[in-house]
Amino acid sequence: MQDDEWFAKELGDVRPLKAEKRVAIRREDISELAAKARREAAQREQTVDRNPLSDAEVPLLDAYYVLEWQGAGVQHGVFRKLKQGVYEPEARLDLHRMTVERARQEVFSFIEEAYSLNLRSLCIVHGKGFGSKAEGAVLKSYLNVWLPQLAPVIAYASAQPRHGGVGAVYVLLKKSEHKKQENRIKFNRGRVE
Repeated sequence: MQDDEWFAKELGDVRPLKAEKRVAIRREDISELAAKARREAAQREQTVDRNPLSDAEVPLLDAYYVLEWQGAGVQHGVFRKLKQGVYEPEARLDLHRMTVERARQEVFSFIEEAYSLNLRSLCIVHGKGFGSKAEGAVLKSYLNVWLPQLAPVIAYASAQPRHGGVGAVYVLLKKSEHKKQENRIKFNRGRVE
């Protein structure tokens, strides 16, 4: 049997596939499709929220409730100085008259920016909630839940009267890698390792 005969025998009942009609695409159509794809990609990117702060409802605290939280590893002396207002705030954020969602965004970006700028001590003014219709301090209650959720925050406490009293909170951020390196250089100067 010759190769041609054998090949024809093997392919005896094979039928060619039906080809779909081709569509002629003009250059203008391609640019419109590309623009549409870019718009859709940009909209998808906007919906990604890096903010880890919870927007779930929280129990409301009393206007005069004293906030304080000390993360693991924070020395008691450091926390005591924070509560006494010894660490002068290097930056301040005022949340008065903000909605919960706007305050959520502002707190996240404020902490993130302060940490990137190597700041350690902050003050966030949340108010006492007397201007709201709620039966408690809304922003204060949310702030009490949000701050421990942020990785750079290692402690916070209600402020001293000169900085807003129970209507504000001192926030202590952990040292950035840059600050840790500066301290190593500062305290190891002249020492041989």
